[in-house]
Amino acid sequence: MKNKSMRIIIGGAGEVGTHLARILSNENHDIVVIDPDEEKLHSIDSSLDVMVMAGSATSIELLEESGIKRADLFIAVANTEHTNITAAILGKKLGAKMTVARIDNNEYHKGSNIELFRSLGIDYLIYPEKIASREIIGLLRKTGTTEFIDFTGGMLSLFVLKLEKEALIINKTLQEVTQNESTLNYRAVAITRDGETIIPRGGDKFELHDTVYVVSNKAGLKDVLRYSGKQHYGIRNLMILGGSRIGKLTALRLENEYQIKLIEIDKVKSIQLADILENTLVINGDGRDVDLLNSEGLQNMDAFIAVTGNSEANILSCQLARKMGVKKTIAEVENIEYINLAENMGIDTIINKKLITASRISRFTMSANVSMIKCLTGTDAEVLEFVAKPKSKITKGSLQDINFPKDALIGGIIRGKTSFIATGKSRVEANDRVVVFALPPAINKIESFF
Repeated sequence: MKNKSMRIIIGGAGEVGTHLARILSNENHDIVVIDPDEEKLHSIDSSLDVMVMAGSATSIELLEESGIKRADLFIAVANTEHTNITAAILGKKLGAKMTVARIDNNEYHKGSNIELFRSLGIDYLIYPEKIASREIIGLLRKTGTTEFIDFTGGMLSLFVLKLEKEALIINKTLQEVTQNESTLNYRAVAITRDGETIIPRGGDKFELHDTVYVVSNKAGLKDVLRYSGKQHYGIRNLMILGGSRIGKLTALRLENEYQIKLIEIDKVKSIQLADILENTLVINGDGRDVDLLNSEGLQNMDAFIAVTGNSEANILSCQLARKMGVKKTIAEVENIEYINLAENMGIDTIINKKLITASRISRFTMSANVSMIKCLTGTDAEVLEFVAKPKSKITKGSLQDINFPKDALIGGIIRGKTSFIATGKSRVEANDRVVVFALPPAINKIESFF
């Protein structure tokens, strides 16, 4: 069974729009990209199998020409919020079945305001900075991991761990690690090694510097951290470099829990931040200045977050923090080509708004019932949570007998109020939530199972 091809119109050929076009064009959708910048369009046209149109996504004539009347999905991700809101409202009125607009204003995201936008014709508002800030806050609360995702309120979680020399599982196979466990509370679903992602089988060995993706229930977290040589530690002192939207939202959420110092280079912005943030010490200064960081007590920090608009500055300052003994470092790296470099330089966690936004939006293009999808940094793999429909192929036998795609692995199953780690003998029942780790070639095939 082939996935239903959709007509998708993307307003905006910036980095988010381009990244979305790249992901979605791999899935045989009919895609149109609209942008006033012909140079950006030329680059997309020469590398992707999509149609491009020069002009503004707020032009009624251009939207009609693009076939908006037949569009299943219209995504407005231009650089300005007003353009996106106007374009999405017009797109809906002109016939698009579903519209998504990228915004950068927290006020619009509040409960009753979301309903207001829906009544205007915008189905979903996406606020990348808020999603990124939430990721950072979650990571600070689960300190041993470099990335994590909770499914169904934390009944199952995916943890991403970097294997350092303290890890007890280095040079052991998957089978050796789990052979003494009577009940499985966790399962390694993927390993990234030298830029390549492997779906591991029983005989595969863990190696030093591997990034390991593990699905675990609550009971398994302690063992997962122990085997990988990590430990959960409390955070008290936090330094944030950059008063960007992400920096501000993170400080706002955490300033009553942690002692926070926020460093911002722009004087006017520093004054504004000091007014908004009541329990955060805002310092006006250049975060690239090593003496400033030292005088503000960088060595006493439990965590350091760099979210300036400059990827290089974020990477280098996190490296400095690591050298000074800061246990947890998080860098916003918006240049996708820098991500692997940053990970190899020992930074714990990379946050990338484009990948986060793209994962949220690509969920709307799937015909199966997907309750969650996440593109992971440092790999082109995705982790998805499907809901099994009654009589679907996935319910027709045990996992080892249904010929599930080789490039994917089922990590765990949530049934009602219980969750368990999947093995070959497990069976999926109707309405189960199923956590799947998948490489790109498998994503279309998996959908047909659900």
